[in-house]
Amino acid sequence: MAFTVLIPARLASTRLPDKPLADLAGAPMVVRVAQRAARSSAAAVVVAADDARIVAACEAHGVRALATHGDHASGSDRLAEACERLGLGGDAIVVNVQGDEPLIDPALIDACAALLHARPECVMATAAHPVGDVADFVNPNVVKLVTDAASRALYFSRAPLPWWRDGFARGISELPRPAPLRHVGLYAYRAAFLRRFPKLAPAPLEAVEALEQLRVLWHGEHIAVHVATQAPGAGVDTPEDLARVRALCADPAQARELWGR
Repeated sequence: MAFTVLIPARLASTRLPDKPLADLAGAPMVVRVAQRAARSSAAAVVVAADDARIVAACEAHGVRALATHGDHASGSDRLAEACERLGLGGDAIVVNVQGDEPLIDPALIDACAALLHARPECVMATAAHPVGDVADFVNPNVVKLVTDAASRALYFSRAPLPWWRDGFARGISELPRPAPLRHVGLYAYRAAFLRRFPKLAPAPLEAVEALEQLRVLWHGEHIAVHVATQAPGAGVDTPEDLARVRALCADPAQARELWGR
């Protein structure tokens, strides 16, 4: 099974300016993401960038990159353009790896691609893992999801989901069983749907929750869900996150283990 990894990279970031170019052990963060993705079974790994500086940084480190329009409303729009420019067939599988995930597990990329390949009734696949504590369960920045009997997404929410009617009668002090699921922002698409997605009308629930994936469910499409046993490495959203990853790779041996160079 062949698939392509596309990495959307946008230079502007409110919390961490020039985030894709932030140095991690001698290479820009977006390059480190591409190096992790290259350890998956992907046939190709391509960065879809909104700025020539990102393209130049990638090319300097041997990473393939495309310059895309700078006015895309979302990463999905950027990937749709990249998908078109790469000439990918409608049945081709594309995995969207965020450009701020330098610790992404290559096995998780493979799992999402394989799941979509095995589920022809689904236009997308994504990942989740069990929520580990109450703090994450009630945190609106932690997106939860529920699935149907066929492990397809029923709903995504920032609210505690599912709501344990009897157990939460006096407040949320423990997690429901089975453990609720935390969404991981990794997506596999069929290329034909990825091209179509930006043209779909936004869903009212998408606007309320600020979750773009709800548009897929609103329009009656299916998303398959791979449930991992543990949480993946955290992404980089803030200067504190960047400092944490830099500390992790301060040891050259650890950096080689993560990125191979």
